Amino acid sequence: MIDVAYVALGSNLGDRAAYLTRARAALAALPNTEVIAESSIEETQPLGPVAQGAYLNQMVALRTSLTPGELLDRLQAIERAEGRTRDVRWGPRTLDLDIVRFEHQRADEPGLRVPHPELPNRDFWQRELSELGVDR
Repeated sequence: MIDVAYVALGSNLGDRAAYLTRARAALAALPNTEVIAESSIEETQPLGPVAQGAYLNQMVALRTSLTPGELLDRLQAIERAEGRTRDVRWGPRTLDLDIVRFEHQRADEPGLRVPHPELPNRDFWQRELSELGVDR
């Protein structure tokens, strides 16, 4: 099944813009996947209790035949390739890739909920989806 997935990109360590650039290239290189739209990049304040620097965030739309679980596995591999570690929950990161939603698929399993449960709480995701023409 071909569907459209919306993936949030974020970075608040090192060369944040370069991490987003490499992430977009890696997403475009995924099998059976095409980047069909990109929101503007915006700077946002971090969420959560850990003191850290501001993020650069962006949303991309992917036309893909990957399932939500397959896409999640690929996103985590891209994060690891860019030096992402998961030491501190809500902590700073080189690259954060989140599946925000799919147009037609849902998932509710350990480690993967689509649409993302934090979507209602993240104004910047809502703005970025709106920029891509998505009605939440």
